[in-house]
Amino acid sequence: MNRIAEEPKQKDWFENGLMQRLPSDMHDSFTAEQIAALKVAFGARKWGKHPIDLRGTVNLWSWRYYFVFLMGRNQRSLSRRERRVSLIIKTLFIFLFLIFSTLLGLLVLYLAKSAAGIDLIPGFSFGVWGWFKETFL
Repeated sequence: MNRIAEEPKQKDWFENGLMQRLPSDMHDSFTAEQIAALKVAFGARKWGKHPIDLRGTVNLWSWRYYFVFLMGRNQRSLSRRERRVSLIIKTLFIFLFLIFSTLLGLLVLYLAKSAAGIDLIPGFSFGVWGWFKETFL
């Protein structure tokens, strides 16, 4: 039975790619079941297994939803937009790390100054040294 004559609907990406690679005289020889079986057989991607591969389904009333969580090393070449986003995220992490390190360094210097009894502004305190002594010493 001719699949093309049965369903005048638009083909999906797999079917389009399959038909482009086949000789034109074979296009009309596939049934819907054969196309579906080929899609399942060749549906597995060529990049292989992932270190983290979680797949499952969730049933909610009469509907079933599937989820897929994959994680692993990216071996693709990034697009220009992906490289830009990656650079922005790296820059943000470096900036946050530098801010955190600076604040931690200032806190350590302030605690060392207070432990040594050095009073830069007479009669003024942030209260950090008192809190630190009560909590940790």
